[in-house]
Amino acid sequence: MRAAAQERERGATGGAAQGPRSEHDVRLLHHVAPPDWRNPRAAGRYHLAVVGAGTGGLVSAAIAAALGARVALIERHRMGGDCLNVGCVPSKALLAAAHAWATAAGAAPEFHGPAATGDGDFAAVMERMRRLRADLSPVDSAERFRQLGVDVFFGEARFVGADALAVGGQRLRFQRAVIATGSQPRVPEVPGLAEAGYLTNENVFELRRRPARLAILGGGAIGCELAQAFARLGCRVTLLEAAPCILPNADADAARLLASVLRHDGVRLVTEAEVRAVLRHGQTRVLRYARRGVSSQVVADELLVAVGRVPQVEGLGLQAAGVRYGPAGVEVDEELRTSNPHVFAVGDVVAGRPHYTHAADAQARLVVQNALFFGHRRASELVIPSVVYTRPEVAHVGLAPDEARRQAGRVQTITVPFADVDRARLEGDESGFLRVHLRAGSDEVLGATVVGEHAGELIAPLALAMTAGLGLDALGRTVFPYPTRAEILRKAADAWRRAKLTPLAKSALGLYFRLRG
Repeated sequence: MRAAAQERERGATGGAAQGPRSEHDVRLLHHVAPPDWRNPRAAGRYHLAVVGAGTGGLVSAAIAAALGARVALIERHRMGGDCLNVGCVPSKALLAAAHAWATAAGAAPEFHGPAATGDGDFAAVMERMRRLRADLSPVDSAERFRQLGVDVFFGEARFVGADALAVGGQRLRFQRAVIATGSQPRVPEVPGLAEAGYLTNENVFELRRRPARLAILGGGAIGCELAQAFARLGCRVTLLEAAPCILPNADADAARLLASVLRHDGVRLVTEAEVRAVLRHGQTRVLRYARRGVSSQVVADELLVAVGRVPQVEGLGLQAAGVRYGPAGVEVDEELRTSNPHVFAVGDVVAGRPHYTHAADAQARLVVQNALFFGHRRASELVIPSVVYTRPEVAHVGLAPDEARRQAGRVQTITVPFADVDRARLEGDESGFLRVHLRAGSDEVLGATVVGEHAGELIAPLALAMTAGLGLDALGRTVFPYPTRAEILRKAADAWRRAKLTPLAKSALGLYFRLRG
C-alpha cells in the first residue's frame, strides 16, 4: 500500500522537480504521508467515515471526533489535499515573493527610493515556499488527527456496499460517510500535449530552476495568479485563453483592469486562442494556435495547463454504495446528501458547487450537523465569496448583475472607485473599485465585486452583511477608522442614500427649512 503511495509521489513531481527533494519536502511528507505509517485495526462500526483528507475531509473528521464520534479518515495520497500541498499555500507564498520583487523594482520610480538592481534568486523563492508549506503541515498531519482520536488510514478507498468501505485489506462499516475526494486538473485534448510534457498546479511548485519562457493555457484564477507571479519573478510569460477575455466569469471591468496590469507586468495575453497542437523540440515546446482564423505559435521552455478542474470520482465504487454521479461530480440535495441517504459529499467532488477551500470548510461544518445530528441546514444558505489573489485582487460575493436581475427583477448598482478613497491615493494605488448590486428600492445586497489592494479582506464585511441580513445602510452606519480602504464601504452607502434623495424629497426638505426660517 505504501509503495503505491510512494510511486504516486514520484509521478507527481518527477517531471518538474529538477533535483532531489529538499529537507522541507522530506519534513512535509513526514507529516502528510509518513512512509512508515501503519493503518489501525478497523473499529466495529464508525459513526462517520470520511474519504479524502483535503480541507472538507479534515474539517469533517476533526469536528466529528471533537464531538465524541468514532471517526475513520482515509487518504490515498497526502493529508492536506490540494490546499496545503499544491494549491492555496504554495501559490500564495509564491505570489507574496513576486509582489515583494515588484515592490522593490518600483520603489525608485514610484516612491523615490533606492534603485533595485540585479536579479533575484528564484531557487531561494521556491525553497522559501517549501519551508513555509512544511511549517504549516503539522496542522493537517496524520499524527495530529490520530491524537484527535481519528483512525487514519492510507490507501485506496472503495465502497463495497451501502454502509461499508474497503481500504488496505480491511472492511470499514459506517453509519454515515462523507465523500471529500476533491478534484484534479482538467487536461484538454490537444494533439501532442501529452508527448510534449506539461505542468499543472500539481507539479509546478516543484520547479527549482526558473523557466526563461513560460506558456500558460487558461486565463482563470489559477492561470492569472501564476502568470503574474512568474512574470514578476523574471519569466517571459504568454497566457492563452479561449474566451474573449481573461476571468470570463468575473465582472467585465474587473477583468479588463487585471488584463491591463498583467500586460504592464510583462505578460503577453492571447485571448480567443484555439490551441491546435503542441510539439516538442529538445527542451522547448511549440504551441500552435489560431486566433480569429489566423495561425500563430508560441515557443516556451515550460507549459502550464490551467483550464479548470474535474472531480475525482472514479475508482470509488460509488455504484456499489448507490451514489449517483456524473462528469460534473457527485449529485447531492440541498443538505449535501447523496442518493444514498447515509452518504454525504463536500468540496470539489460535489456537482454544481463552488471549488474553493473555504467552501469545502463551510460545507463540512454543515454536513457534520446534518449527518450526525438532527440538522437540516441547506447549502444554499451559505454565502461564499471568491478571490483571485493577483495584484490587484479581484473579489466577488453573491450574484452577478444578470443573475440578480433574473432572480430579483430590478437591480440598483453602485460603483465607487478607489480613486475616491484617501488611503488608496496616499499609497499610490488608486486602481480598482467597489461595485455593489442592490435589490431596487431597498439596501439589500445581492452581490458585490471589489477590485484592488486587499479586496479579499474588503469582501468579507459584504459577505457578513448578506449572511446576517444586514443592508448597505448598516455598513454606512459603521464607523471605519481613517484612513483605511474600508471607507469605500461607507462611501457606497453614502452614494445609495444620495440616490434616495429624489427631486420630490429635495423639494420637501427645501420647504421644511424655509418654514424653519
